[in-house]
Amino acid sequence: MNKPVRRVAIAMLVLFALLVLNANYIQVVKAADYQADPGNTRVLLEEYERQRGSIVVDGRAVASSSATPDERLEFLRTYANGPMYAQSTGYYSLIYSTAGIERAENDLLSGNSDSLFVRRLTDLFSGREPKGGNVELTLNPRAQTAAYTALTESGATGAVVALDPQTGAILAMVSTPTYDPNLLSSHDPQAIRDYAQTLDDAEVDPRLNRATQDNFPPGSVFKVIIAAAALEEGIDPDSMIPAPDVLDLPQSSATIRNFGGESCNGGADDTLLHALTISCNTAFAQLGIDLGESKIRDVAERFGIDDEGYEMPLPVAQSTLGDIESAAAVGQSSIGQRDVRLTPIEAANIVATIGNGGTLYQPYLVAERQEPDLTVIDDVEPTEIRQAISSDVAAALTEMMVSVVENGTGQNARIDGVEVAGKTGTAEVDEGIAPHAWFAGFAPAENPQIAVAVFIANGGDSGSETTGGRAAAPIARAVMEAFLGTGGG
Repeated sequence: MNKPVRRVAIAMLVLFALLVLNANYIQVVKAADYQADPGNTRVLLEEYERQRGSIVVDGRAVASSSATPDERLEFLRTYANGPMYAQSTGYYSLIYSTAGIERAENDLLSGNSDSLFVRRLTDLFSGREPKGGNVELTLNPRAQTAAYTALTESGATGAVVALDPQTGAILAMVSTPTYDPNLLSSHDPQAIRDYAQTLDDAEVDPRLNRATQDNFPPGSVFKVIIAAAALEEGIDPDSMIPAPDVLDLPQSSATIRNFGGESCNGGADDTLLHALTISCNTAFAQLGIDLGESKIRDVAERFGIDDEGYEMPLPVAQSTLGDIESAAAVGQSSIGQRDVRLTPIEAANIVATIGNGGTLYQPYLVAERQEPDLTVIDDVEPTEIRQAISSDVAAALTEMMVSVVENGTGQNARIDGVEVAGKTGTAEVDEGIAPHAWFAGFAPAENPQIAVAVFIANGGDSGSETTGGRAAAPIARAVMEAFLGTGGG
C-alpha cells in the first residue's frame, strides 16, 4: 500500500473512530441530559401519552391531567385556581416546556423517575396504564388565598412569602402580577403563542416569581440585622445610642437624615429599643459604623445573606450586602440601602429565624412525593442550617419587634388578641420613583406559627418610613389572621 492510500485509510479509520465515540457519547454519556432537556419536544410528546401526576395542596389537586380521547394528545394539563398557584406550580406546555414545580419535579410527575421503576415494571406486566407520581406541596390554602387576595386587590407589583418558623416549610408564596398557566398548557398552539406574546408585551413580566427570583433593597427591614449585631456586642435594648437629627458620614460629604427632617429624640441619644420602634435612620447608620463591616457581614451571613442562591426545589436568587468599601458605605448599608439586596423569601426567613429562637432553616416547598396510588415515596424533613443567633439575642429582638408593631411604624400589622412582632421597611430606589415598601414579621410573638414577608415594588407615595406600614403591613396582617384563624379585620 503506497503512502497516499495509507494516509487516506488512516484518516478514514480516525474519522470512523470519532463517529463511534460521538455516537456513544450522545447515546450513553449525554442521554440523561437530553432526556431531561425541557426543549426536547419528542420526549414531551411521549409524555402526553401518559397521565401526568398531580400537584397537590392540602389534599386537593391544583394541577392535574385529564384524558382527551378525541384529540391527538391524550391528556390535557389543567390548573385549579391557576393564577393563585402559578408561581409554585409553573406550567406544562406543549410549546414552552415546563416551569416551576412542573419542571423541578418533572421526572416524578411524568413517571420517569427511578423511584417509580418498580411501578413501571408492574404496569408493563399487568397491562395497567402507566401514570406519573404526585407532589404534595407545603402551601396552606388559607394563607395562600389571603396573600393572593390582598396582593391582587392592592393592584401592586410585589410578593408575599409565609414560612413555618419551626421548620422552614413555605406556607404561602405569591407574586404579582401573575398569569394563568391554563393558557400556556392548552392543546391549541396558536392560542398558547398569543398568550405568551401578551405576557412578553406586559410592562412587568408576570412569569417572574418576585418572591424568589429577584432581590431588592430592603430598607429598614435590614435594621434587625444591625440590632442583632449590637445585642451580640453587649448593647441591650435600653442602652443609649447616638441618634442625631443629621448624620455626617465619615470621609464623605454625604449625610443621612430621618424622614422629613424629623428628630428621633430631639437630637439626643436614644435607646436601641426606641430607635428600632420608630425606625431611626441616623441611629442605625451610626450604630452600623460603630459595629464595623466585619461584624455586620458576619451576622448577615449567619442569617443567609451570603451571595449564595439555592433550590427549594425552585431556584432562589442570592441575597447580598454588596461591596462595602468605606465607613460611609457601612452607614448607608446599615439602613438597608446602597447595595444591600434581599429576596422576599430571605426576608421571611430572617424573621422566622428570630421568631423560633435563632435557628436558621432551609425553606422548602415540597412536603412529600407519592406514587400514583398515593403511596408515599419520601417525606421531606426540615433542614437545620445553623444556629444564627443565640436564644437570648432572639428573645431581645422579638421584644423590640413587638414594640415596632405595638407602638411604632408597624401598627397596621396588629391583630386583636395576638401579639405580633415585625419590622417595616421603605427602600429608596431612584429620584422621582416611589420607594419599595416592606413588612416582615411573625405571630404569635412568643411561640410563632407563621412568619411573613411582604414586598411592594414602588409601593409608597412618599419617602415616609411608615410607607412599609401603610402598604405592606396590612397585607401581612391579613395573611397571619387567615392562617391563625383569628377572623380579624
